[in-house]
Amino acid sequence: MVGIVLVSHSEKLVEGLKELVGQLSGGVVRVAAAGGGPQGELGTSAEKIHAAILQVAGPDGVLILVDMGSATLSAETAIEMLGEQDYEVKISDAPLVEGAVVSVIHSGIGDPLAAVISAAESARHMPKNLE
Repeated sequence: MVGIVLVSHSEKLVEGLKELVGQLSGGVVRVAAAGGGPQGELGTSAEKIHAAILQVAGPDGVLILVDMGSATLSAETAIEMLGEQDYEVKISDAPLVEGAVVSVIHSGIGDPLAAVISAAESARHMPKNLE
C-alpha cells in the first residue's frame, strides 16, 4: 500500500485529518502527519516531513499531500534528505482534505502510486453537493 504523509502549517489540522482518514481506512493505510514548525508554531518543517516519510515508507511508495506555499518547499527538502531509497516519494497539489480522503481509499484498495496521485488530484473536481 502507498503510504500517505499529510503536511500542513497547522499541527492540529493534520492531526485531525489523520484521525479522520485513519477511521475511514480502518487503520489499514499507513498515514503520518507532519504539521507545524520545528517548535510546534505555525509553519512547516522538513525534519518533521522527513520523519513522517520514514514512518510510512514502503515498496509501494509515499504520497505527500501539502496545504499551501512553503509546505511544498519543505516537502522537497525532506525528499532530498532521504538520499537514495528503494521507493518513490511524490508530492501532490491535490486539495489537502479531499485528496487525503480519496488517496487513503485508493491506497487501501491497493492502487499503485500513480493511480493514488491521480485519484487525489481528481478530488479538486468533486461535486460540492451530491443532489
